[in-house]
Amino acid sequence: MTILSVLGLILLKLSLNVIAPRQWALQQAVTDAYLTFEKASAQRLPFADLTSEQSLWPAYPELATSTVEFGKLPGGLPISGTVTRTRFADANNLPSKGGNGTALINPASMEVWRFQSVIRYSLGGRDYLKSRTVVRSQ
Repeated sequence: MTILSVLGLILLKLSLNVIAPRQWALQQAVTDAYLTFEKASAQRLPFADLTSEQSLWPAYPELATSTVEFGKLPGGLPISGTVTRTRFADANNLPSKGGNGTALINPASMEVWRFQSVIRYSLGGRDYLKSRTVVRSQ
């Protein structure tokens, strides 16, 4: 009976060692999917909404940080972290649009912005950061 108990505990420990990397891979897939959602949002929203004062991506150096739930692991354990968003004006934008350009450099009054989303989450006692950047112009 003792030998069977020890063998059972060893097999249980081995099975837990196999499950841990799968959960890590699952969390990576879930956070990548969330970043795909962030990227799609920055690509599909109207340009006027993205550059307005109420935009989810405020103009740098301002940051918009929020706590979100990226998804759930099997068993209902939530995967959560923070999302930080900001936008950067291109240097050739006119001064009214956040840049240093002039009518000579930018005769078409082209407006170019980089929209960046960064997520931060912890897994196994380590902190991870992932980011996506979308460039939009008008």
